[in-house]
Amino acid sequence: MAATVTEYCTAVSNDVSKEMKEVWAWTCDSFDDADKMSSPLQGATMKFLAEWQQPKRVLEIGCFTGYSALAWYESTVSTQAEIITLELDPKMIAASRKTFDTYKLNDRVKLMEGPAQESIEKLTGQFDIIFVDANKEGYEGYVKRILDKKLLSPKGFIMCDNGTLVASDSFHANLADVQGIVFARGMTISTEANPQLPAKVRPYWTENGKALRNFNHFCKNDSRIDSVLLPLYDGVTLIKWKNGHNFVRLN
Repeated sequence: MAATVTEYCTAVSNDVSKEMKEVWAWTCDSFDDADKMSSPLQGATMKFLAEWQQPKRVLEIGCFTGYSALAWYESTVSTQAEIITLELDPKMIAASRKTFDTYKLNDRVKLMEGPAQESIEKLTGQFDIIFVDANKEGYEGYVKRILDKKLLSPKGFIMCDNGTLVASDSFHANLADVQGIVFARGMTISTEANPQLPAKVRPYWTENGKALRNFNHFCKNDSRIDSVLLPLYDGVTLIKWKNGHNFVRLN
C-alpha cells in the first residue's frame, strides 16, 4: 500500500526534469546500492523547497551520484546559488563528477573530497539550505558542528534524510514501469521493530538505528534549534534556528 501511495503522490506532484530522470535511470542501472539515492518524489520536494527558499548557497553532505546536486542546481537558476557537496567514497566521487561534467554543473557546483567532518572544518560563510544524506553515525557530529560554526544562515534550514530508516519508495531503473520495493528496516524506532530483517544485515541496521536515535534525541534537546521529524520517505528531519536565538557567528 505504501508503494502505491508513493506512486500516486509522484504522479500528481511536479515532475522532475529529463536530466534528473536520466541520472536516476543511470544510477539504478549502474549501482547495486542505488536505493541510497533520493527518490523522484524527494527530488521534486527538494526543488520545491529550494525554489521557495531562494538560497544563495547550498551545502550537501553526501553526494552519491550527483542526483540531489542536480536538483539544487536546477532549482537555483534565479539566484545562481553556489552549491558545495561533500563526498568520501572514491567510486561516488567519480560518479558525481561524471554527472557534473555531463550536465555542465561545474560552474556552480563544487565537490569537496574526503571525510565530511574535515571538510566542514574548512567551510566558512553561511548556507541557506543544508542537506545531510550520508553515514548515519556521523549525523549528530555534522549537525552539531554546523550549528557551532554558525554555517546555517539565520533564516536557513537543514534537511536530514533517513531519520527513521523505514523506506517505501518506488524503485526501478525503467521509469516508465515503476515497481515498488519496500525497505522496511525500522531500527531507529526499536531494535525489535522489524523481526523480518535478515540476520546478515541486522547488525548493520541496528547500529544505524542507534546512531539515528541519538541524533533525534540531540535535535529534540538542543536549545538552539527547532526540529521536526516527518514520516516521509525513510524519515526526514527539518531543522532551523529557534526564533530569538542569539545569532553570533563563531568560525
